[in-house]
Amino acid sequence: MARKDLLKNVMETQTEAAPKGDRANYALRGASKSMKVSIDHLAENTKLMLEGETIVEISPDLIDGSFVSDRLGRDDEAFNELKKSIADGRQDSPVLLRPHPEDSGRYMIVFGHRRVRVAAELGRAVRAVVKSMDDVAHILAQGQENTARADLSFIEKALFAKRLLDLGQPKDIIQSALTIDPTLLSRMLSVSQKIPSEVIEEIGAAKSVGRDRWEDFKKLIVISTNAKQTAKIISSNEFQHADSNARFELLHKQLSANGKSVRKLRPKKNPGTRSWSAGNGQIKGVMGKSGKAFNISLSSSDAAEFGAFLSDSLDQLYQSFKDSKQEKSK
Repeated sequence: MARKDLLKNVMETQTEAAPKGDRANYALRGASKSMKVSIDHLAENTKLMLEGETIVEISPDLIDGSFVSDRLGRDDEAFNELKKSIADGRQDSPVLLRPHPEDSGRYMIVFGHRRVRVAAELGRAVRAVVKSMDDVAHILAQGQENTARADLSFIEKALFAKRLLDLGQPKDIIQSALTIDPTLLSRMLSVSQKIPSEVIEEIGAAKSVGRDRWEDFKKLIVISTNAKQTAKIISSNEFQHADSNARFELLHKQLSANGKSVRKLRPKKNPGTRSWSAGNGQIKGVMGKSGKAFNISLSSSDAAEFGAFLSDSLDQLYQSFKDSKQEKSK
């Protein structure tokens, strides 16, 4: 995403609209077909998809990514370790593909994106199991495979849940895909729907950051006065050269400090308060009633001297006040 577009996207804090066109209706076809089979049964079958199946070799050039992403950015260290392992030996675990539903002769990844990328970079064919399935089975297999591997962070799961919801998938299918209960899904969606997707993608997976910290960050990001500050931090060299966990910490720390300073400097509003000045600004005052008390605060160059003069003249001023009241009562 271009840096010049970041401020616009960050400040548009409303939830993104669901994708339009063919892809918006994409998941609905599978959902309607799957109503004949219970979600629990379908979820159980995803665990057995690779067992006893024929493994074939397919060129990476014929393979497209899943219609819904469940990862943020690239973990170069983990990828390089996987690449070295496969280069030194072979791809032990096959990926799961399905015939592409819209492009005959091509395949779509259900799970195994990194293994496909490794094969492409090594110039090798991908060892794969190919199974025909609808979109619901695809979602369940993809979600449960990555949940079983326990390598998706909280925010990756939360954004994956939001993307599925935007595609029109019902919440019970999303719960089964991520193996979570309704309460946790609600909390995930609260985070991924209120924090702009552009901000999440700039931060990345932040694998060491859990649910509670993201929920706290959500409260900071929705403050309207933090929008420009967020864009400024993201565009900074410090942010761009930091890893994902450090990016989250940097944003969280600076937005927290920004929020405190705003609250500290914001004056308390008192409808009974008025300002006064004289002598071309040489004396200024703020005065107002607070309960049974009346407060006067003086500032500028003549404040100390004029304040002393008032103090010395209080008896005379009070007597003038009493005389004025008596005159008005006649």
